[in-house]
Amino acid sequence: MNKGWIKLHRGIMDKPIWTESTPEQKVVLITLLMMANHSEKQWEWRGKPFTARPGQFVTSLPNLAQKCGKNCSVQKIRTALKRFERYGFLTDESTAHNRLITLVNWGVYQGGTEIATAESTDDQQTANRHLTANKNVKNEENEKKSNRRKQVYDESSIFYQLALAQFEEIQMNQPHAKEPNFQKWANDFRLIVERDDRTVEQITYLMKWAMGHSFWHSVILSPSSLRRHWDRLVAQMKQERALANEKVVSIPKKQIQEFSLDLTKGESI
Repeated sequence: MNKGWIKLHRGIMDKPIWTESTPEQKVVLITLLMMANHSEKQWEWRGKPFTARPGQFVTSLPNLAQKCGKNCSVQKIRTALKRFERYGFLTDESTAHNRLITLVNWGVYQGGTEIATAESTDDQQTANRHLTANKNVKNEENEKKSNRRKQVYDESSIFYQLALAQFEEIQMNQPHAKEPNFQKWANDFRLIVERDDRTVEQITYLMKWAMGHSFWHSVILSPSSLRRHWDRLVAQMKQERALANEKVVSIPKKQIQEFSLDLTKGESI
C-alpha cells in the first residue's frame, strides 16, 4: 500500500470537474489521486511486465468500487471515469480483467518538490529564501516555454467550457455521438472569439439556436462548422424571427447594461 501524502490544491474546488461532480464522483476523484504511483512501479499489464510511471496505476472497476466504499457501485465508477476522461483529467485503457489509468497532469500537480537547492546553509531561513527564488525562476521559465509550445487549454478555460457545452448539446440529439478532441475544439472557439471578433454570449446564443433547429442541428457538429456557417445561421435566424414577428432578444452585457445581440460582428450597444 502506498504511504505518504499527496498535494491537493484548494483551486480544485472552483473547477467544473469538482463543482459539477456528484458526491460519489468526488470520492472517486480523491481515491484516484491517492492510488496513483508517486514513483515508477512494476505491474503486469496485458500479460507482460509493465513499468507504470508516476501518475499511472493498474486496477479494475471492482477494486476501485471497493476502495471508494459505500454508494460507489461499479456502474458509478465507470460513469465517473468516462466523465473525468472527457475533462482531460485522465486516460483509461481497459482489458477484459483490468485497466491502466493515467492521471494526465500528475507531474504538474504532484511534481516539482525536487527543486534544486545546491547551495546548502545552516540557516534554514536562508535556505527557504533560495528555494522560493528558484521556484519563481523555474515558473517563469516554464511559462515562457509553454507559450512557445502548442497551446493547451485548461478544463476551466472559457474555450474548453464552450467545447464541452457544444458536445453536450450535440449529445441531446445524438446520444451516441463520438467524443471529440476537446483541445482542438477549444482552439477553434478561441479563433472564433479572437479572429472573428465574436463574443462568448453570441457564440452560446447561436449555438443553442442551431442545436434546436430542425435542419442545422445535424450540420453544426463542431465549432469549425459553426464558424464556417456563421453568416448563414445568422441570416436564417433573423429571417425566421421576422416571420414569427418576434423581437430580437436582448441579453446581458458586462455589469448591468444590456446590448442588442448583433451576431454579424462584435457586441454593440
